[in-house]
Amino acid sequence: METNQNIKLIDSTANPAPLGLLGFGMTTVLLNLHNAGIYPLGSMILAMGIFYGGMAQIIAGIMEWKKNNTFGATAFTSYGAFWLTLVGLLVLPKLGWADAATNSAMVAYLFMWGLFTLCMFIGTLKLNRALQFVFGSLTILFFLLAIGDATGSATVTRIAGIEGIICGLSAIYTAVAQILNEVYKKTVLPL
Repeated sequence: METNQNIKLIDSTANPAPLGLLGFGMTTVLLNLHNAGIYPLGSMILAMGIFYGGMAQIIAGIMEWKKNNTFGATAFTSYGAFWLTLVGLLVLPKLGWADAATNSAMVAYLFMWGLFTLCMFIGTLKLNRALQFVFGSLTILFFLLAIGDATGSATVTRIAGIEGIICGLSAIYTAVAQILNEVYKKTVLPL
């Protein structure tokens, strides 16, 4: 008689990482086009922050949890919540539901996200180079944004915007590589 311990289930669910990486990457590129001074902050960025950067990443994080991937579950759920909190920080004062965050509060917010991302970057050292680049460049982005807010330097914020565009594009590349490599069942784009 076979016991439950001898039965292995085959995971036939899809890889949720491309969804999370695209939600992160596309939203990051669009926000950082604003940080780079290309266009003002508006509803397009806020909507992307809520629905694709926020909700889609949280869904990807839950899917990663179901696949027993602690790193993916933590990363996607956390960065999905980042996008939702960022939109909240921008919209709640406009609705009269809360006072606007002070400059020092935003510096602390961005610094803490940079510190968290640095810890996650260390985790990528056991993963692939593409993810190492995504998390390494995201760490730099958060610290540049914190410095830009702390100093009030538009130049640092513009530099952060350009660096953020690169970071977002690297996440999009990583997602597309995972999708194409799976579809073609060979390495189309290296990770």
